[in-house]
Amino acid sequence: QVQVVEFGGGLVQAGGSLRLSCAASGSIFSRMGWHRQAPGKQRELVARFTSGSETYYADAVNGRFTITKDSAKSTMYLEMNNLKPEETAIYYCDAVAVGTLSRRGTYWGKGTQVIVSS
Repeated sequence: QVQVVEFGGGLVQAGGSLRLSCAASGSIFSRMGWHRQAPGKQRELVARFTSGSETYYADAVNGRFTITKDSAKSTMYLEMNNLKPEETAIYYCDAVAVGTLSRRGTYWGKGTQVIVSS
């Protein structure tokens, strides 16, 4: 069974920092990424590993957020600095499974809430 679980959300003041974790299990994963969905808005891509260790960041977070991973543990992290109130959202992780044929596909976690107070 493939599972993707996010950890680390919470309440932080504007300008503060938070670190999110995403643990994937049940397959081999080729790519993982972070997305977020603010109230009343569509889900948007925040950052992801495109291939190997190459990364992509949305313009809005570039320079403030850093994505890292521990491939041996299929775990990914999102270090968020200088957070803004408008970045209050549910943060989701996705992972592309490429192992057993029957389990291949893109899997999503249930999300972790981040609230940035002004």
